[in-house]
Amino acid sequence: MTIDVRWTPVTAADGHRWEALVVRGECVDRCLVWLPALGVPARSYEPFARELAARGVATVVHEWRGFGSSSLRASRTADWAYRELLRVDVPATLHLARSTFGRMHVIGGHSLGGQLASCTQALTDAKADELWLVASGSPYWRVFPRPLRFGLPLAYRLLHGLARTFGALPGRRIGFGGTEARGVIRDWSRTGLSGRYVAPHVGDIEPHLATVTSLVRGVLFAHDLLAPRSSLDYLIGKMRPEKVDVALLDASTLGTHDDHFAWMKTPGAVADALAGRL
Repeated sequence: MTIDVRWTPVTAADGHRWEALVVRGECVDRCLVWLPALGVPARSYEPFARELAARGVATVVHEWRGFGSSSLRASRTADWAYRELLRVDVPATLHLARSTFGRMHVIGGHSLGGQLASCTQALTDAKADELWLVASGSPYWRVFPRPLRFGLPLAYRLLHGLARTFGALPGRRIGFGGTEARGVIRDWSRTGLSGRYVAPHVGDIEPHLATVTSLVRGVLFAHDLLAPRSSLDYLIGKMRPEKVDVALLDASTLGTHDDHFAWMKTPGAVADALAGRL
């Protein structure tokens, strides 16, 4: 099967520029808009998008502000938050998907991308039919298993403090994410501490989440400490989906380690689970 892979320029309303990864096969049954994990560039999902394209799912991979093809980089003088991600950037990629494929049938994401895909589904009027969440869930500290939960409040406050001190989170240096805008870390850590999706200039997203009734497909990994089932359940519990289908994949099914990121190199089983073939 021929797989078409192309990078399409996108410009947001505030002038931010990037290229979205658009991958499609010979037959297109559905269009998926995919939001990456924290600090992960769009190009890292090309193997996953190819697997989906072979299963009839055309995929538009968003590029987060500050990474990959983005025209911006976070620094002391360049900052942004959930407002820019949810109100400015993601809508531009949604527009690209709709103009290319007629409509967006599915929205989904990996880790933080799954959280923000859920928020996007809540905030948009033209909702997708399905929401796909891979290794994702709420970061709320109380829903994590012991003993991890007890260290999370300190970790959230520490990461927020580091981002404020350095002007941006030096993620590569500390082994968590990339160079992240301090506003993004502020909004993410607030959710981790409170369990609620509330952000300046976005507002309280919680009532909007309660209006989401689309089918939810989730994929979790057996040894992923960053996204336990309790975290996913808490996130889904904010919505009212017509159906929830969650697959728990182990190393033997994946053909690689069953952790937060290893699946991206051999994503066939994840594509099968999401496309309803596993």
